[in-house]
Amino acid sequence: MKMLMRADTHYSIVVSGSDYEKPKYTFSQILAAVAVSMGSMIIGFSSAYTSPALVKMENSTRISISEEEASWVGGLMPLAALAGGILGGPLVDYIGRRKTILMTAIPFFIGWMLIATAKIVHLVLAGRAICGLCVGIGSLAFPVYLGETIQPEVRGTLGLFPTAIGNIGILICYVAGKYLDWFELAYLGSALPIPFLLLMFMIPETPRWYISRGRTEEARKALQWLRGANTKIDNEMRDIALCDAEVKNDSSFKDILSMKYMKAIFICLGLMLFQQLSGINAVIFYTAKIFQMSGSSVDKHLSTIIVGLVNFISTFLATALIDRTGRKILLYISSVTMTVTLIILGTFLYIRDNLHVDVSKLGWLPLTSIMVYLLGFSLAFGPIPWLMMGEILPAKIRGGAASICTAFNWLCTFIVTKTFYNILVAIGPAGTFWLFGCICFVGLFFVVVCVPETRGKSLEQIENKMTGRKARSRRMSSIVNIKPLPSGC
Repeated sequence: MKMLMRADTHYSIVVSGSDYEKPKYTFSQILAAVAVSMGSMIIGFSSAYTSPALVKMENSTRISISEEEASWVGGLMPLAALAGGILGGPLVDYIGRRKTILMTAIPFFIGWMLIATAKIVHLVLAGRAICGLCVGIGSLAFPVYLGETIQPEVRGTLGLFPTAIGNIGILICYVAGKYLDWFELAYLGSALPIPFLLLMFMIPETPRWYISRGRTEEARKALQWLRGANTKIDNEMRDIALCDAEVKNDSSFKDILSMKYMKAIFICLGLMLFQQLSGINAVIFYTAKIFQMSGSSVDKHLSTIIVGLVNFISTFLATALIDRTGRKILLYISSVTMTVTLIILGTFLYIRDNLHVDVSKLGWLPLTSIMVYLLGFSLAFGPIPWLMMGEILPAKIRGGAASICTAFNWLCTFIVTKTFYNILVAIGPAGTFWLFGCICFVGLFFVVVCVPETRGKSLEQIENKMTGRKARSRRMSSIVNIKPLPSGC
């Protein structure tokens, strides 16, 4: 699944009798994380749908679909998500984070029902467009909601929920796709928004949004619910109010175009570009077709299930390593792993198709290559671009710039998924995977030259480095007033 994380600055000095309670995994915060992450499950299911479904659509007696139309079934969702990413920015600000997320549930249901009942390809395309719009809105709104509701000290673990549950959505789609026809799989997709909608009704709007609208009492109630009935929240309420005042006084959309912020935006856009041009969504959208094309000895539907499992498990591996080894080291490993596996897969296809060598004894190689490729991607280039977007974008422009980066990511996703078949026809399967491998290799140099290491640094330290600004000192009237700051700008 796709996530925006924020690392907040706090002092490590603990003061007895502080108004801040020790961070804890309250039931309320876990419920909020699960509720929002159910939306990520729908996104994961939507992204993976075409992999098992297109193979069955093309052999279906219920619907007639051409190769070009099939490419649009895969490519239309990320194109609509591009529009949703742009629309999501204003929506979360004007109607609220929770209402924006809630309003995606019913369109998700309608979109899947259109696909499930379709007897002409145009209804399938309409359903994919509606789902794609919701995917774009959700991919921006989900991390914003979690970033504003979960305590920073436990956000690393609870913040994993959207990615993990999103990967469960992919896995469910792959497993069900082995046994269900394409329209039956769509009926399953239409059931997912129901628990999502019910859980979202159980959680409140974010305290920060209430504060931004001057609804202080509602903000206090929401924060008290999230932190627990007996938790002291006075200092956190004060910090949220101060942060909101600072953003209101200083922020402007024109600042996004300021030269001092362009470096941070360029790095985020670069990471998004190499994330998508690595070919990941071509692999996720068309997993079954890739195995069918490669002549793998493993059943194509079983292969997709194995791929889903690898994608799911690797999420937890990335979480265990990301704060120990650092972002750049993992990005190096990720780039090299993807480059090597894509080159090996391309070479396998070239030897088989162009040199006409018997490779039947190597039928396990395509599955192994893609498994290792996905492991490498999920280790760094999957989660880190979203994590670093929250870390290196300055607070003053974070909302608007994040919307631009999200939309750009979906634009790249559309380009890759829509042109995948065209590239296959133009340069062949071997050339296609070699091309993706070369892009991953270029991405390695981009990381070496441009991407900063952010592990263990506060947002202020990162922002000072990115903008060339001198660090600001904090003035405290007394050592007694130095307290942990569980929420920052």
